[in-house]
Amino acid sequence: MSKYKSDKFEVINKGFNNTYKANKLTLGLVTPIESYEVGSNPTMKDQIQLILLAEQLGFKAIWLRDIPFNVPSFGDVGQMYDPFSYLGYLSAKTSKIALGVGSIILPLRHPAHIAKAAASIDDLSDGRLILGVASGDRPEEYPALNIEYHNRGEKFAESFEYISKVWEEYPMFENEFGSPYGGLDMLPKPTAKKVPMLITGASQQAPSWLARNGDGWITYPRNPQLQGKLISQWRNGAKEAGVYNKPVSQSLYIDLDDDFNLDPQPIHLGYRLNSEQLLELLNSLESVGVNHVALNLRFNRKDMKKTLELIGKKIIPHFE
Repeated sequence: MSKYKSDKFEVINKGFNNTYKANKLTLGLVTPIESYEVGSNPTMKDQIQLILLAEQLGFKAIWLRDIPFNVPSFGDVGQMYDPFSYLGYLSAKTSKIALGVGSIILPLRHPAHIAKAAASIDDLSDGRLILGVASGDRPEEYPALNIEYHNRGEKFAESFEYISKVWEEYPMFENEFGSPYGGLDMLPKPTAKKVPMLITGASQQAPSWLARNGDGWITYPRNPQLQGKLISQWRNGAKEAGVYNKPVSQSLYIDLDDDFNLDPQPIHLGYRLNSEQLLELLNSLESVGVNHVALNLRFNRKDMKKTLELIGKKIIPHFE
C-alpha cells in the first residue's frame, strides 16, 4: 500500500510538525535579524532579544546558514558563527521555535560529524531541529578544504545515505565515507526516528532521487505561478514514488515599507513592499503550495523590533 497521503505530511519531530502543515503556510526568519545592506558582515547585536520576540509573536522557525568562509564575490557571511555551535546556543535560549539550518553543505564535512551534531542539537532542543542539506554552490570553498568541486553531487548522495543510516541502532552499511560494520552505535539518537532532512534545490541529483529522498524541499523565491509549477512537479514525483507528501520552504527578502501608495519594487530575491502587499504575496504562495516562508530582513530599512511586531500583528494571524 502506498504511503503517499495528499492531505498530510509525515510526522517527525516537534520542529518539523509545528512548522509544516499540508495546504497551509507558516512564517520564519533568517538570521541575522539585522539590516546590513552595505557590506557582507553583520554586527550580530541584539539577536537573542529579537529571536525571543519572534518566538513570542508566533514565528515558527529561525534559520541559520552554513558559510565556512567569507567569499567576497558571494557577498554574504550569514550569521558568521558555525551553525551547529550557534544552534546549541539558541536551543538553550529558546523554548518552542523550530531551529532550522538552510543548509549544511554535506560534501564539506564528514557525515558522521554532521549526524552526531544534528542528533545532539535535536536532543538538546527537545526535537526542534530542521536540517536543511545541500551540495554547495561556492566553488572557492572546496580547494580550501582540499575537496573536489566537480563530484560534489556524488558526495552529497553518499553523505545523505550515511547520515540517514547511522541514526539507526547498530547499523551495518558501507559507502565511500566508511562503515560502522554493525558493531558501533552513534549516540544520542534523534528525538524521533530521524532528524528531518530537507534538500535544497536539486543538489545535483536526478528528479527520481529527489522524489524518494529527503523530508522536504528548500528552494529560492520565484513568482507564484512558476513556483507553483515546480511544486506540482515535486509533489507528482513523490506521489509516483509512493512516498509521503513533502513540504516546501522558500526564503524571501523583504523591505517592509509604511507607504500604502507604494507599488512593490523588486530587490535582491524579494521585494520592497507594504504589509498589505506582503499579505497578498504570501496568500498567493500558500495557494500554489508553499508551506513555509523564511523572511530575510537584511535589506529592511525599518526598525527591526517594529518590523517584527508589525508582521506579528498584521500577517502572522492569517497563517496560524
